[in-house]
Amino acid sequence: MSGKVKEVAVEEYEQARVMVRDAARSGAYLYPIKGIAYFFTHRSLWKPLYEKLVPTISLGLGVTAFMFAVTYVPQAAVLAVFNGPFAIVTTVLLVLSESSTIFSVLSKNFLIDEALIDTFDGTLLSRNLNSLVSTERAVKSGSDPIAKLGKIARKPFARFTPKAIIRYFMYLPLNFIPIVGTVLFVILQGRKNGPTAHARYFQLKQMGKREKEEFVEKRKAAYTSFGVPAVLLELVPIIGIFFAFTNTVGAALWAADMEQRQTTAPHLREQAELAKKAE
Repeated sequence: MSGKVKEVAVEEYEQARVMVRDAARSGAYLYPIKGIAYFFTHRSLWKPLYEKLVPTISLGLGVTAFMFAVTYVPQAAVLAVFNGPFAIVTTVLLVLSESSTIFSVLSKNFLIDEALIDTFDGTLLSRNLNSLVSTERAVKSGSDPIAKLGKIARKPFARFTPKAIIRYFMYLPLNFIPIVGTVLFVILQGRKNGPTAHARYFQLKQMGKREKEEFVEKRKAAYTSFGVPAVLLELVPIIGIFFAFTNTVGAALWAADMEQRQTTAPHLREQAELAKKAE
């Protein structure tokens, strides 16, 4: 039995090591930060956020205040049994996570869904990917990437499904484990949210369900490494809405870099083949 346990532990360690290595090599974890910098330096991308700022902040304040007023004390009492003095910190993180989830469901379904699509598409246009964006919406002439956006053909963001809600509450008991449990909870949320950030990209590429699943599976470490910092940023009370937009910009920058590598790699292969023939 001890030999089997050791064997499983070694396998799990090896899988985790490979995941960490692949995540580090991908550099995807940097894109949420790149999104913040790019958003700040491209004022034209601010318009979708401006238009939804007041109602969204009001919603965020209301949800966060309600959750802390109603759920903090009972959850802190339960977590104190498992986490001891760390319960103060873990309960705050838990309530913030719950508030963020509720806020995300309400805002992305009823307030900012189209604004996030415009931000994603506008970022791609700022990177000169007009042909990609034009597969799903009209693109006008001009220099302002947001002003160039025409009517959306289809929305990629699915409604928050019962399955997603069930999965979220299945993860909540992890917070009973001091520190490590909260970390695992954030990682699992990041693993789920990472591919969601590219929902619009998958649509623009006109990927089918199977093609999208294969695409994500090959890059699961990268998507998790993107999702973790993105989730942490959006957990910040109230201003998490700002990070929802910068994360969208970061996801679009990552997609743009993917597109650039895809178009550059075939060109390099052609040059290599021509060089061989010349020899």
